Amino acid sequence: MPQPYVVQFNPVALHLGPVQIHWYGLMYLLSFLGAWGLAEYRRKQGRLPVSRDALGDLAFYAMMGVILGGRIWYMLFYYAGGIRWIWIEPAALFRVWDGGMSFHGGLLGVLAAGLWWSRRHKLNFFDTVDFVAPIVPVGLCLGRLGNFINGELWGKPGSVPWAMIFPSARDEDAALAATDPHLASLMQQYGGLPRHPSQVYEMLLEGVVMFTVLWLVSLKPRPRYLISGLFALLYGCFRFAVEFVRVPDAQLGYLAWGWLTMGQIQSLPLILIGLWLIWLSRRAPTLPLAVPAPTEPKKA
Repeated sequence: MPQPYVVQFNPVALHLGPVQIHWYGLMYLLSFLGAWGLAEYRRKQGRLPVSRDALGDLAFYAMMGVILGGRIWYMLFYYAGGIRWIWIEPAALFRVWDGGMSFHGGLLGVLAAGLWWSRRHKLNFFDTVDFVAPIVPVGLCLGRLGNFINGELWGKPGSVPWAMIFPSARDEDAALAATDPHLASLMQQYGGLPRHPSQVYEMLLEGVVMFTVLWLVSLKPRPRYLISGLFALLYGCFRFAVEFVRVPDAQLGYLAWGWLTMGQIQSLPLILIGLWLIWLSRRAPTLPLAVPAPTEPKKA
């Protein structure tokens, strides 16, 4: 086995005087800018008959849905202290600097924002979701890249040629090495346990592969529900699979049978919903490209 790569980056990307810009925050910014650019490109193609200003509203509401939904969902299902924070320490919800965001909660937040926005603009909700779905993998890809740079959400020890060492996992490495002579030997040889870079797996599958598939499929008009269904199915399957080589959240561990994780439980509904939506699309209408609505003039 070659010398594993050690994942050790400075979490601060830029220093602007006293202000520090962290890589993870930068990934959120790049995700928003990338999603906005792709959404505007698709709007100009007539994929959604709205003005640029209306699309800007959707982008803003979706961003708020990601942040609020992701944080609330994390606090409900992943927080180490359980849901007691609701009546004991409600301020913990706002301590986002402590970390803790959930994709599934962020997805629900985006869907809620999209539903409200669609009703306001008298559009079919799933036309909006089909429009947004091919864009979301950009944020997923950059988010997982941020996880990798931060050296968090690492995978299980493995002997694959591309295994990497995560210094942040040193305490866990030592605990595992104390119970396994082979792992102790690896620990002594490399200074840490070589692990699956599960963040990279998710970045490639949930980001690159999903974006490529959804973008190519959506190049021409498709029946309603199809793109949304493909997104749910692909994400659910990819997340469920990667969880087998990803270390579960320490505060939760495995929930059943020594392998089932919270991420897998929450991904199963996505798989079922994806299959259902794809089945619905067989008899759904295929909407033609619309003439893009002009940009609304600025008020004096």
